[in-house]
Amino acid sequence: MSSAVTHRATEVVLPGIVDPGGLQVRTRDLPAPSAGQALLRMEATGVSFAEQQMRLGRYYDQPPFPFVPGYDLVGTVVATGPRVDPALTGRRFAAITKTGGWASHVLVDAEDLVPVPDGVSSAAAETLLVNGVTAWQMLHGRADVRAGDTVVVLGANGGVGSTLVQLARHAGATVIGTASPRHHDTLRALGVLPVDYHDPELYARIGELAPQGVDAVFDHVGGPGIQKSWQLLRKGGTLVSYGTAAAKNDEGGAQLPLLKMMAQLKLWDVLPNHRGAYFYSFWSGVRNRARFRRTLADDLTRLFGLLADGVITPQIAAEFPLAETASALALAESRTVAGKVVIVP
Repeated sequence: MSSAVTHRATEVVLPGIVDPGGLQVRTRDLPAPSAGQALLRMEATGVSFAEQQMRLGRYYDQPPFPFVPGYDLVGTVVATGPRVDPALTGRRFAAITKTGGWASHVLVDAEDLVPVPDGVSSAAAETLLVNGVTAWQMLHGRADVRAGDTVVVLGANGGVGSTLVQLARHAGATVIGTASPRHHDTLRALGVLPVDYHDPELYARIGELAPQGVDAVFDHVGGPGIQKSWQLLRKGGTLVSYGTAAAKNDEGGAQLPLLKMMAQLKLWDVLPNHRGAYFYSFWSGVRNRARFRRTLADDLTRLFGLLADGVITPQIAAEFPLAETASALALAESRTVAGKVVIVP
């Protein structure tokens, strides 16, 4: 049953288009969970590319300012509302929130909770929420990567990329990953062939490593380079685009570059060229909410299992307390780290 006791929450607020230092911290009383809700005490959340875009007002369908960012979190249930099993209290769960995760306590729909297994730390689990599901669904849903394939992962040191390369290696693929030279040793330790993404002859270097072409390219950059990613594919290969990082700091709205790229991908995909091209969106199946939740829970449970078994090594770039979220955001935006920047209480 619902507890009548309110909880004092500390929240990090994005007040408008500001530098990371312009984030604000507030405290407020949260209402008791309503029907179907649970209250999570946050144990780990993080900084993804989505929040970086939100800071610039460029993320598709972001709420009006001011709001609390935070795409996902791991936490312990401390209160439940009506029609929610009170036995959930005291147990750890992961949740995708899209916004609101940068807070000490968060109200979520109980149907969105995915159990985190014992033996998996909250920070480790956090690295696999949106990032891990994105990597899994692109690899096995869109590209159908199999043993013996060769794939290219742009930004292999990033939150999605560092998980994607591990899943691809686990599938038996040869992985070529682009990153700054400072991250090449880390990538080699994961079994990746690293290439300097600053190299003006980047795509020629990749071509030298895979002269017959590659089976899949995972491209979060977009922009003019998407044409070169397409040209890397061999017959039967697949290009999966999942972002437009190249346009991150462009003036104007973010939708036009995205729509142009999606149109280009669609054209490539329908032409009789024996190659596939897709744009991946995490929320593509959300119209059927029940199916979306089932798929998300299944994929996350599978990923948590791989994490518990040691197949995936969590790539945590740094951990910051909630009060230092501005520093966490600044570090994530510096593009100098490998893995995901995690925020803890």
